[in-house]
Amino acid sequence: MLPAPTTPSMMTASAHILIVDDEDLNRYAISKNLQKVGYTVSEASNAIEALDLLRRHEYEVVLTDIKMPGGMDGVELLRHIRTDSPDAVVILMTGYASLPSAVEALRLGAHDYFIKPGSINDLRNTVGRGVERAKSLKRRKALLDAIRHDIYELARSDSNEATQTSAVAAVTMEAAFEGGRWREPEVPVVSMQLGTLTVYPGRYQIAVGDQPIDLTPTEFELLMYLGAHSGRVVPCHELVREVRSYAVDEAEAREVIRPHISNLRRKLKTAGQSPDLIVNVRGLGYRMNDRMR
Repeated sequence: MLPAPTTPSMMTASAHILIVDDEDLNRYAISKNLQKVGYTVSEASNAIEALDLLRRHEYEVVLTDIKMPGGMDGVELLRHIRTDSPDAVVILMTGYASLPSAVEALRLGAHDYFIKPGSINDLRNTVGRGVERAKSLKRRKALLDAIRHDIYELARSDSNEATQTSAVAAVTMEAAFEGGRWREPEVPVVSMQLGTLTVYPGRYQIAVGDQPIDLTPTEFELLMYLGAHSGRVVPCHELVREVRSYAVDEAEAREVIRPHISNLRRKLKTAGQSPDLIVNVRGLGYRMNDRMR
């Protein structure tokens, strides 16, 4: 019998996080790690996409890489956020322990910066501190707003808001109901490349050329986690912890992971891919073959 899934102390956290990174696998890995502790996560592959999302949504924390291709890096994005979304707490990510732009970013108002690749706990702790800072700023702003308004203004504001909410709800329901049936919202197809594979996160599906391969959630998450950590051998107990969300020792973890890896290799082979894309390093764990990078 498998142990019950662990419940991280931060699972009760409620915040919307925006991740900005041009590397698909980095974004995916960070997103999954933060979702596991209760955060709602959005992603952007560059600063322009991030600014568009910030205009349409509210985020407590923006976690952005400093070095990004194109005309705007993380520091320039920070400048825009400070002007357009001053309530958002910004955390800079960098692959260098000492970087002048990181110091400049802090001077410009970044809350913190995170050195990649750091541990999962360090990432969650850094984001957690940012969320607490954002909530503290919101509480302070709400208190100041309350001081500025008397009870009458607050009551009138609440009444107007209730009326507007009812009107918006009616319009929304009418727009969603067409021809006697509910109109299903269109869901964009999101994909990323992992070596020769095309990966569809929302579908738990990959493709080799035009041939789709359906994976189980566990097989899919194993593939993505190994891809995101392709520079090292990942021990089985870490795979169980991050993919299945419970802790076991290495020997038991090996027994849990082995059949999923075997099925994944079989599916890759059926699609004409070498099953050796995932390498078993005997006694240590698994790693992604260099050809997959």
